[in-house]
Amino acid sequence: MYSEFDLEALLHVEQSFYDAGYQDGFAHGRIHGLIEGRALGREKGFEIWEELGFYEGFALTWRALLVKQGKEDEYVYIFSQRPSQHIRYLLNSISQIPRINPSDTSAHSEEASEELDIPKLLWQIRSRYKVLCSSLGVRPRLLPAESLEDQGQKEDAQMVDATIGQDSPPSQVDPQRVAPGSSIPVWKLDNAGVRKPVTNHDLNF
Repeated sequence: MYSEFDLEALLHVEQSFYDAGYQDGFAHGRIHGLIEGRALGREKGFEIWEELGFYEGFALTWRALLVKQGKEDEYVYIFSQRPSQHIRYLLNSISQIPRINPSDTSAHSEEASEELDIPKLLWQIRSRYKVLCSSLGVRPRLLPAESLEDQGQKEDAQMVDATIGQDSPPSQVDPQRVAPGSSIPVWKLDNAGVRKPVTNHDLNF
């Protein structure tokens, strides 16, 4: 009449429910983590390659200009020797960035990609780009590609707060836009007479 009842199961009932919930949460998080990870990797990959494409296009353009002008002017040819060397170093560093998915390659290529330090190589590329700009007498782009959009959105939000919230206390004003000894933000006037904040976008090439 009575089925066997395991009293030992009552001693671990909380742990049993915890284990069941953990397994469900782990499986659910793994699926969504894979989806979000792919989306984030794709987004950051485009940002990094946008920056690297700018550096490569900058180097190739100046290399073509120096070669063309060096054939016409001997002084330009002598001047272009050092920048040309920096251009070669910059292009060589950019070429070391992998352009294929390591998961689709052989085991040997996977081991080689693991040994490659991408952040260190990006730092090296940015440094060589600045050295090249210094040798050419050109002002480098102030910010990497991934931070230009974020800073632009932040400055636009601050511009709206300063325009709409006129009654806000002075402590909420961005200190980078305030002139020394003054609490009034610095604004830029364009041709239409509309106030516009001075941002890093105005200094890009």
